[in-house]
Amino acid sequence: MFKSAALGLILLATLGNAQASSEEAWAEHDQQVLQACVAASQLKDTQAVGRPAEFDDSVGYSALLLQGRYPQAHMKNRTGRELCLFEKKTRSAHVSEWDSIISVRKP
Repeated sequence: MFKSAALGLILLATLGNAQASSEEAWAEHDQQVLQACVAASQLKDTQAVGRPAEFDDSVGYSALLLQGRYPQAHMKNRTGRELCLFEKKTRSAHVSEWDSIISVRKP
């Protein structure tokens, strides 16, 4: 009886630690996504819009919407948006212009 109670307490303590480190791990992951995406961005003064969207592990990506200003002179400092896909396995970020996110598309 004592052994099973002790085992139960050990399991509970382990689960509690796993949750705490899990929160830390997610915060670290979010920071890695942000840093990699901002570095890959073609915009200036780039910031994240919201938090990363997490896809299932079978997909292997996190997505983050970025906003900044186009640096090209002909763009006249216009606001731009990019979608960043962060590949969890390689820890690499890939961005694509996504200004169309604010447009309503008719079927």
